[in-house]
Amino acid sequence: MSSGYYAASTALMSRTQALDTIANNLANVSTAGFRASHNVFSSHLATADDEQLSTLNEDANDYGILSGTRLDSTQGALVPTGNDLDFAVQGAGYFEVQAASGPVYTRGGNFKVSPQKQLVTAAGDPVLGDNGGPITVVGQPVSVSSDGTISVGGAISGKLKVVEFAPSVQVQSAGGTYYTAPAGTAVASPDSKVRQGMLESSNVNPITSVVELINAQREVESMRRALSMFGTEMDKTASQDLPRVG
Repeated sequence: MSSGYYAASTALMSRTQALDTIANNLANVSTAGFRASHNVFSSHLATADDEQLSTLNEDANDYGILSGTRLDSTQGALVPTGNDLDFAVQGAGYFEVQAASGPVYTRGGNFKVSPQKQLVTAAGDPVLGDNGGPITVVGQPVSVSSDGTISVGGAISGKLKVVEFAPSVQVQSAGGTYYTAPAGTAVASPDSKVRQGMLESSNVNPITSVVELINAQREVESMRRALSMFGTEMDKTASQDLPRVG
């Protein structure tokens, strides 16, 4: 089968996957604490075992594939809300949360107090303190210092666990504003500051994302047309050229 057919097929697959990433970014342009993901492409050389290809064949069989996504760690704008239970992280840190699947991390600080008097996320998962357990909040008013210490009516209730990751650590989206990282890679974030009564806006650039979406859609349509042309050519070969050879 034509190498061009394989190249167009892999390109169509990778661009279709890329569309999903871009569409998810645009869908969360107004989601507090959301961090955009960017597509990462790589090349894949198709060869048989121990086969040595010429330079021309290498070029013809070198296909572009989507190898994954990269999380954009750019700080979003901090927007005042006036809500005492809205917290934003200024810096590289994440709040640590105890989800059903295990510890996750978020910058979406639109928290609330559960019926059990625990500080929880909008999804109802406990926000963890620096002692590793949930933070109990009983009464009002609630105040938070820049280091994450929570006080209720002047008495300390706990301290938010704010962590960060080395640049080499792969932080992955776990859906919504939750993120995961390999076990043991989270460390305390001493330079991050907690801001009360504020939320971090999504760091998605809507204009850039729309341009990326249009370009990806054009590439998908181009690959579909190319596949149609290859299909037509193979049908012609099967119906006209092969009978003559026989």
